[in-house]
Amino acid sequence: MSMPNILIIDDDKTICETFESLLSRLQYDCATAQTIAQGFDLLREHEFDVLFLDVRLPDGNGLDYLSDIAHFDNPPEVIILTGDGDPAGAETAIQRGVWDYLVKPASIKEITQTLKRVLKYRQEKLDKSSDAKPLEIAHMVGSSSVIKNCFSLMAQAASTDANVLITGETGTGKELTARTIHANSKRTEGEFVVVDCAALTETLLESTLFGHKKGAFTGAQNDKDGLVKLADTGTLFLDEVGEMPLTIQKAFLRFLQERVFRPVGGTVEEKSNFRLISATNRNLEKMVEKGEFRRDLLFRLKTVHIELPALRLRRDDIQLLAKFKIEKLCKQYGIPVKHFSADFFQMLEKYNWPGNVRELFNALEQALVASGSESILYARHLPSDIRIKIAQANLQRGAENQTVSAGNPLPSEKSDTGTAAPISFSFDKLPTLRQFKSDMEKKYLLQLIEHHGSNIQEMLETSGLSRSHLYALLKKYNITL
Repeated sequence: MSMPNILIIDDDKTICETFESLLSRLQYDCATAQTIAQGFDLLREHEFDVLFLDVRLPDGNGLDYLSDIAHFDNPPEVIILTGDGDPAGAETAIQRGVWDYLVKPASIKEITQTLKRVLKYRQEKLDKSSDAKPLEIAHMVGSSSVIKNCFSLMAQAASTDANVLITGETGTGKELTARTIHANSKRTEGEFVVVDCAALTETLLESTLFGHKKGAFTGAQNDKDGLVKLADTGTLFLDEVGEMPLTIQKAFLRFLQERVFRPVGGTVEEKSNFRLISATNRNLEKMVEKGEFRRDLLFRLKTVHIELPALRLRRDDIQLLAKFKIEKLCKQYGIPVKHFSADFFQMLEKYNWPGNVRELFNALEQALVASGSESILYARHLPSDIRIKIAQANLQRGAENQTVSAGNPLPSEKSDTGTAAPISFSFDKLPTLRQFKSDMEKKYLLQLIEHHGSNIQEMLETSGLSRSHLYALLKKYNITL
């Protein structure tokens, strides 16, 4: 590691000056910021090894931004430094992956020791990542920061035998993620065995998972291995594990702890050496709170947790995914690779994709079929239901804009005096279309902030923008959160 680079985000200038003096003596590079917005500008421009982050800042709570910080390329290790010794805050911070939670006034010795430990850890992590075998992701596509973070977790999971829990909305690619981990692991020569948890019943559980011996029950004319035995030396994939009936969870947990089972009608216990990966589109934590899922089973399943992002949160990847899928389909159909019109991608990016990547791929195949012998894919080739929804959304936005023009201004913008000044167009002189679009874009961002405050995740879900695009627009119009 070259000279460590440290960032401090704290609105107390005395704290920042103290850190600058300490880090200078330690011969570390240092930068400071008094707000989240200033800190994020620095994070976008430079790569930092460690971030000391205050909790109560003028433009938000530092803990609310931990997931956003984690989405930067090679994000820094985070140490929370706060005057608010809140146990709930400490729990939140640690759950979200911070290195440590220090309460002011922390001693120079405590800060120095923590900093040296975290820098040593980071160096070891960088050394291991440079030696690590690259993840083979031929069937997974994306370059956005959120999906690259998932790829990094997948690589970590593939290098171990730890249990993995994959969560995400329907259509985000949970089974493909599990298969990719299996294919990159030392168990790649073994079987990848899928268990459909939604189809499990108490009567089918034992025979489906553990197999049976001849004559164990009516119709059992031969010995039959269960799914657990088939997964020996390979991977057992529990698909939609959130659908596993509560009555079955206890028996399954006992089996997971021992990895020993007895086929129905058998007298001898058998073992299976498998790797466990589970997936669900449900919130298991909330199910635990409602008594619908066993807490001890959840702990057993989620040694490594990979949360796949919805497609609307990784719009930067839509073009890559479309090109990948069309090229694959053209090869499959034995036809020349088709090209794309500009309006095709524009249409793809306007839609919210509730069915995520699965829905996108299905729409692309329909468009390919609809294009027939044409060499270029146009927006008109996309399924009519998608085009209708986009048209309806455009009409609704148009109606809202007309309402604004008629005298209902969008959110207020602060004037130089700090008081709210209404934003409105003056059409005494008609603006250029570019200026009109620019003004409307800024108004939309201000309204977005008025609705959601500094909650980046909610802003992304409402606007449909990617994280990088939102930050770029905020910077373009000099808007701080």
